[in-house]
Amino acid sequence: MPRRGRGDARRAGHAGCRTRSPRWGGRRMSIAPVTLPGVADTRVGSVGLGAMGSPIAHNFSNAIPGLRVFDANAAAVDRFVAENPSAVRANGLADLAGCDVVVLSLPTSDIVDAVVLGDEGLLALLRPGSVVVDMGSSVPARTQRLAELAAQRGIALVDAPVSGGVARAREADLAVMVGGDAHAVERVRPLLEATAREVIVVGPAGSGHAAKALNNLLAASGLVAAAEAMLVGAEFGIDQATLLAVINAGSGRNNTTETKYEKFVLSRSFASGFTAQLMRKDVGIALDLAREQGMTIGLGEELGRIWNEATEALDPGADQTEVVRYLEGALGAVRPVGEDTPGPKSPRE
Repeated sequence: MPRRGRGDARRAGHAGCRTRSPRWGGRRMSIAPVTLPGVADTRVGSVGLGAMGSPIAHNFSNAIPGLRVFDANAAAVDRFVAENPSAVRANGLADLAGCDVVVLSLPTSDIVDAVVLGDEGLLALLRPGSVVVDMGSSVPARTQRLAELAAQRGIALVDAPVSGGVARAREADLAVMVGGDAHAVERVRPLLEATAREVIVVGPAGSGHAAKALNNLLAASGLVAAAEAMLVGAEFGIDQATLLAVINAGSGRNNTTETKYEKFVLSRSFASGFTAQLMRKDVGIALDLAREQGMTIGLGEELGRIWNEATEALDPGADQTEVVRYLEGALGAVRPVGEDTPGPKSPRE
């Protein structure tokens, strides 16, 4: 069978296809107001103005005049509207009833269900033909069920979780992994491209959330592995900046060593913008996904144990990079990461 060209696959919304947002000199070009195909005067709402939701909504507001915004925290809405004068305050979900697309940036499936379901939820408020886009890290099986319930009301649900963290969200430089009906995905693609460097269509509903959980399983593994290697090196007496340079020049480098360790761990700032609790949740989603496939992944299960113990030991709201603090204690590190390393230990130390 002849292979489709890339353009054909993108237009069809096939799984695995990618689009990149326009850039100039490494920065995003200015974004024109978005008109989603097939919908005149598109009205877009955004629910959730937290650490990730706020910069994502800011990117949408730059592209879409009159973006309607809502958050359970009224102060977050006040702050956002003050910083984005073209945005419109929504005092409740009912104020989003006239939207064609509503984007959710919420931390858990429980909160998504509370917003979407029920007599006062989005499925009861939105008109047939509307699209709900879940950009949080939700449970894939629950996303699939939610998509089925939405379809019964003539509403499409697209899962579009992101990767890249707060810093890349502020630069509209995220990777977005998308699951859902191909037609609905194509309708909201211009919107997603307003906050993304790359949009990757993964498959049907729930696929984006599954891919996100598996991605974060790897990210959590990389963070723990990097911390353990660095702590062993520090105990031996290797200068930590030097060891990090060696790792990043060699085959052991990963996202943690290249983008997080110096900035957030060696500096002891522990401020990556993503909490240990949320990483624990995503690791748990990935492990549940594996079990649902009849698979037990040994390294993943051990990672889950470490993240569970670390999260219980750390303060509520601790940053994901603070897992290093936990490992320093668990491994009995004498020289915490970020302290000066005086030189190799003698065998008798």
